[in-house]
Amino acid sequence: MFKKILIANRGEIALRIISACRELDIKTVAIYSEADRDALHVRYADEDVCVGPYPSAASYLNISAIVSAAEITEADAIHPGYGFLSENAYFAEILQDCHISLIGPSPEAMRKMGDKSLARRTVAAAGVPTVPGSPGPLESVDDALSFARKAGYPVILKASSGGGGRGMRIARDERELSGAYETARAEAEKAFGSSEVYLEKYLDAPRHIEFQIFGDLHGNIQHLGERECSIQRRHQKLIEEAPSPVLTPELRREMGAAAIAAAKAVHYTNAGTIEFLLDAQDRFYFMEMNTRLQVEHPVTEEVTGLDIVKEQITVAAGQPLSFAGKELAPRGHAIEFRVNAEDPVTFAPSPGKMTAFHPPAGIGVRVDTAAYQGYVIPPHYDSLIAKLIVNGRDRAEAISRARRALDFFVIEGIKTSIPMHRKILDDPDFVDGRLSTRFMERFAAAS
Repeated sequence: MFKKILIANRGEIALRIISACRELDIKTVAIYSEADRDALHVRYADEDVCVGPYPSAASYLNISAIVSAAEITEADAIHPGYGFLSENAYFAEILQDCHISLIGPSPEAMRKMGDKSLARRTVAAAGVPTVPGSPGPLESVDDALSFARKAGYPVILKASSGGGGRGMRIARDERELSGAYETARAEAEKAFGSSEVYLEKYLDAPRHIEFQIFGDLHGNIQHLGERECSIQRRHQKLIEEAPSPVLTPELRREMGAAAIAAAKAVHYTNAGTIEFLLDAQDRFYFMEMNTRLQVEHPVTEEVTGLDIVKEQITVAAGQPLSFAGKELAPRGHAIEFRVNAEDPVTFAPSPGKMTAFHPPAGIGVRVDTAAYQGYVIPPHYDSLIAKLIVNGRDRAEAISRARRALDFFVIEGIKTSIPMHRKILDDPDFVDGRLSTRFMERFAAAS
């Protein structure tokens, strides 16, 4: 087992990893930028190292500074959390060269699944359904127009190296596609350093369903069930739940088998997520794979009883999956709400000092956060303040507990997304589980 783990991240996920390490009796090293000097992950880690000024490129994305911090503190492994360097194959290769373990998949798996068009070809060869579209990166706007005519409008352009909704453009006819092509390429180049884009048939109102995958170094690959992630804005998830209110046991088995086949195609190890789109006829299509821990992993923990972060660490240390060979059926229902520092109407960022911070508690309520009263939310990073996770014996009880928890969640001094979440909980479509990726469009128009 590892003796000391450096956490190459910040905020609530850094604290989450510290908690797992504490239970495993592993020492921790926190890195931080100058803007995070007063952050809780710095306080709770056994050691801490400042890796640069507030811009991410000079600190949390500064590979040489992070590796140096690991070597100076004699950390034998690094956990990247999510975001930042968590899906950076080059970083993973550097750690291999430095004989530092990465708590994550191999660089080869990252690279193959990180290239979205290559990932589509890889899983299609393994028999996993994919959305009709271009088999690889587009060569020109004429290439895009040709594939769009075959797939049928509407279509969506996606950055080959992308994620988080950046480098995506929807086109409903040839005129829109001609105009969106260069825009998508420019945005992809700015966000990911590669202007490559590919094209898919755009499913107008699908559900977004992802499967938590886990593989170990002994050849075991299993899934931990699905999460419903359909409520999102501009491809950014807002609410996630497990299990999905729409999946039948038969569809769950079929999608789960496809998720495992996709992971096996790249000999995947550690935690990852296979993301699908599900249409109204229960046809599902591979969308992408996230080769890291997900923000929404707690809902899977709540319905399986597993500690996914501890499992990541033990698997990276060479131990087999603790649940190898066992079928994990979901127990009860869990929902996660991302509480962000932003205006609940305009979604404009709202950084600043929290003059009051009182998270809810009680049965069925969990709050993952690194915030505290008096903490100043910096404007330089993600706006996530906390994750509110509720669970119940069924979806109705989870919703009831979510209403109570959101009513008791007090944050003052800044604007947050709490009022928006509270309104969603009273929306008839949400209560009845009638969800799609266009839920927020309809909800915003009706508000």
